[in-house]
Amino acid sequence: MGTTAATDADTTAETKTAGVVGGSGFAGGELLRLLDGHPNFELVQATSREYAGKSIGGVHPNLRGRELRFSEPAELEPVDVLFTATPHGVTMEHVDEYLDAADLLVDLSADFRLATEGQYDEWYDGHSAPAYLDVAEYALPELNRENLQDADIIASGGCNATATLLGLKPLADAGVLDGAHVVVDVKVGSSEGGAGGGAASSHAERSGVVRPYAPTGHRHEAEIEQWLGLSVSFTCHAVDMVRGASATCHVFPDGPVSKKELWTAYRGAYEAEPFVRLVAGGSGSYRYPEPKAVAGTNYADVGFELDPSNERIVVFSAIDNVMKGSAGQAVHAANVALGFAETAGLEFAGLHPVGSP
Repeated sequence: MGTTAATDADTTAETKTAGVVGGSGFAGGELLRLLDGHPNFELVQATSREYAGKSIGGVHPNLRGRELRFSEPAELEPVDVLFTATPHGVTMEHVDEYLDAADLLVDLSADFRLATEGQYDEWYDGHSAPAYLDVAEYALPELNRENLQDADIIASGGCNATATLLGLKPLADAGVLDGAHVVVDVKVGSSEGGAGGGAASSHAERSGVVRPYAPTGHRHEAEIEQWLGLSVSFTCHAVDMVRGASATCHVFPDGPVSKKELWTAYRGAYEAEPFVRLVAGGSGSYRYPEPKAVAGTNYADVGFELDPSNERIVVFSAIDNVMKGSAGQAVHAANVALGFAETAGLEFAGLHPVGSP
């Protein structure tokens, strides 16, 4: 985390061809949008079984006017970088085929996020290509920047895990979490359920809710434990917003911690990071991180407050789950791996005012 992020534009960087497998979903659509406007990528292919032959703008209305059309997944063409935005289990089944088609594979599913086959046995339903788990690198640059360079497989992190990790990792690095009890509550928007969704994701059912789901045993706990080295009490709620993930983490440390120590930990971790902003109890309406302020962006807002009793630290973090929690994180990681400017294609600062994210 001490590595300085490369943010200056590299106008001499070589252009790379890119393709997207599973481009019809929400994360796939964000990938198409980002790659279409990226200075160092040429978007040449997007696949979709359901929409093969249709224009990408016919599925994603914000991309109207683009000439690219969806093709069948079986018609995969060679590219420099292949992004896969498919349901869990697809990439691991086709990993050899994908690596034959591209020099770099960036997967947005959960197929390569965890380090061992045993973790997949415990948290998922096993793994059909465990030999590649040692090859894959976790995409979040704030945690794993140095290992992304020259990677062959990059695994984008889960949105709930991303929000939680960005809030807690500075405390873990500073030793504040040693012996601590940590309770995490994450509230997420409906886009986390994907374009297919389900009965619970329909507008009539979703409107106005604060609905707990996976109160215990959420799969993203495995990523959190893997990177923090401790267990957390983790719960998610589905809420009435489209985009966003907001994590509130209650940390009960083993001993007293001062606000100065907290500022030192967070500034040391994030002062050089291009996509993390510290928002900790300032003035105005947006005193703490909230998803509305980062909607459509690759930013993560992180903040904290120290209980006057000095027995509890409350950490807040907010991201756009489709961007920093998925497609934006994937492009950021690809930028690092390929030596592009880290902010390339990700400069959008968001909008204010804006409706429900």
